[in-house]
Amino acid sequence: MNNRQDMNGWHALITGGAGGLGRAIAARLIERGVRCTLVDIDAVALDRALIELGPFAQPYTADMTDAVALQRLIDWIKNGEMPLNILINNAGILSAQSFEQRSAASIRNEMELNLIAPLLLTHGLLPALQKSGGGRVVSIASVAALFPLPESTIYSASKFGLRGAMLCLGLDGDRLGVRFSIVNPSATETPMLIRELVEGGSKLQFMELPQQPDEVALQVLHCLDQPCLESFVRSSDSWTARLCMLAPNILHRVLPLFEYKAERGHARYLKSLEERGIIRQGDRGWELIRNHQGPK
Repeated sequence: MNNRQDMNGWHALITGGAGGLGRAIAARLIERGVRCTLVDIDAVALDRALIELGPFAQPYTADMTDAVALQRLIDWIKNGEMPLNILINNAGILSAQSFEQRSAASIRNEMELNLIAPLLLTHGLLPALQKSGGGRVVSIASVAALFPLPESTIYSASKFGLRGAMLCLGLDGDRLGVRFSIVNPSATETPMLIRELVEGGSKLQFMELPQQPDEVALQVLHCLDQPCLESFVRSSDSWTARLCMLAPNILHRVLPLFEYKAERGHARYLKSLEERGIIRQGDRGWELIRNHQGPK
């Protein structure tokens, strides 16, 4: 039985479109005949993405945490000539700073980009998605939306919130005429992850080697071909996260086991990045090699 959705001629909007994951999702959609609008704050990175992706991609530079800019984007899509078939809520940030060292502004900014912006964008574009006839929303949450880590308080808070909101909308999808899905990646090899690694981010992300952006992109396509409320890139992530959340009081007991595994995985990943010429050992610890953009 062929469950492949015909998406030829569709239009998708992808937030965080210039990043490694956004580009991977766009590339897979373009292969299926989908025209992609890539939204990102980094105009230079958007230009690089267009060279890589070709004429089926178009840029839109915007700061998703700016309410005025977000509304302009919504109005631009609603008033545009192309119907909107797919919204991919992908943009996100994660700070390596510990909770007590964070500024109030940095906390607000992370919550704005990871949670508030996708909710406002989904709300504002709902009429356009409904008008296209069976629109789709796929939100990139995270395993951190189920499995809390001690060093990612704000990130987990935002992803827990995003997951909860999108599950609620998914249950109301028949009435709204739009299908909602969540994809929960674990650590994914993007420039953001490598910067976090170099800046001293949580080692607990590296219990397993990070997955590649294309693995996540293929899971997004799976959700579009066979709509579901939630999916994981790796089935092992699903079981680990769900079992721990069934009994959260055991987390303190099992955390040392996870930390031991993470130390070994962290060391393996550092060695892998060094061998590939992405990072090197400097006077102040690990650093990105100058002019290296990280994984594509």
